[in-house]
Amino acid sequence: MNTSIHIPPITSLNQRLLSIDALRGLVILLMLLDHVRETFFLHRQVTDPMDVDSTEPALFISRTLAHLCAPVFVLLTGLSACLYGQKHQGKHDVSAFLFKRGLFLVLLEFTLVNFAWTFQLPPTVIYLQVIWAIGVCMIALAGLVWLPKAILCALGLVIVGGHNLLDNVHFSTDSPMHIPWAILHDRGWIDFSDSLRLRTSYPVLPWIGVIALGYSIGPWFAREVLAQNRQRTLLLAGVGTLIGFVALRAVNGYGEVHRVAHEGITQTLMSYFNITKYPPSLLFLCLTLGVGLLLLRALERAQRRKWVSALAVFGAVPMFFYLLHLYVLKVLYLISTALFGLNQGKFFGYDSIWAVWLTAGCLASALYLPVHWFCALKARRRDIGWLKYF
Repeated sequence: MNTSIHIPPITSLNQRLLSIDALRGLVILLMLLDHVRETFFLHRQVTDPMDVDSTEPALFISRTLAHLCAPVFVLLTGLSACLYGQKHQGKHDVSAFLFKRGLFLVLLEFTLVNFAWTFQLPPTVIYLQVIWAIGVCMIALAGLVWLPKAILCALGLVIVGGHNLLDNVHFSTDSPMHIPWAILHDRGWIDFSDSLRLRTSYPVLPWIGVIALGYSIGPWFAREVLAQNRQRTLLLAGVGTLIGFVALRAVNGYGEVHRVAHEGITQTLMSYFNITKYPPSLLFLCLTLGVGLLLLRALERAQRRKWVSALAVFGAVPMFFYLLHLYVLKVLYLISTALFGLNQGKFFGYDSIWAVWLTAGCLASALYLPVHWFCALKARRRDIGWLKYF
């Protein structure tokens, strides 16, 4: 009996689209690493930005690699929306799909995603994290796509480059602006009722700028664009963005200001790349988006390698993997506490960060088969409309 699984959307994609799924798959695996850390290394929780004097280099590197995830996810969401419009009937179809998909993601954040993190029913706290942010950004982009692309790109640049000017704007809890500002830019708590609080972990304003930029680069991936021209553009954009990071860090006056020099070379290097994610500072976005654009170019150039196709399997069904890995991690943690108890104070956890890396590698291998199966199902059953949301 033939048990092989054929996945047309992965194996037959041209290089420009395969690279997008592969990059999404790469950051999904980095996200898995970070969530393993949050599950089995919670007794060594890190701040944002991290305290480089008390954070060991291996833990710092693990957390810093995960910084790529949200910016790349949001950028590729905007890019994919533009490519969706190239295949369908233009802005009306794109806007409708973005609005419905955004509402779906917001609903998932409030239900299945939050339950996977807390295992509370009914919940007392709902954390509005990355799925919420992507959903809200898609809803915002549903309206923004009607703007001319040049204006949309300019708006994205203004938001990404200028939102740090709003860092000192705050509103008290009794102000009518407290809730909208907590959602947009000022990470905080929203008291929904006496028994339920919302935590705006991902203020959405800068992410709206990122998704707008992702949509704006869609023409780089049009079918008529030569691969070498696209790769040259990605190289220039990626290097230029990283030069912006270096320049801003040298000036140390806007986008993120803190002490870089330390007594040891290791702590100095760590501090140089120690950037704020909540909300993402301009330096955070320059560094992560610059690296993301260069990785996208590298993956397109390496698209004939088998490992690129393997990454693309993960990236083709990101929401399925996201939900699957959260529940697998929660079950593994409950089993571990039942078998071994709480060995790290009020947590169960590993003694070494290298155990986190090993666990992430084992989980990536174990989850590949169900992800591969779902990817094949999605390709085979295009008549099932809801599958496209995963």
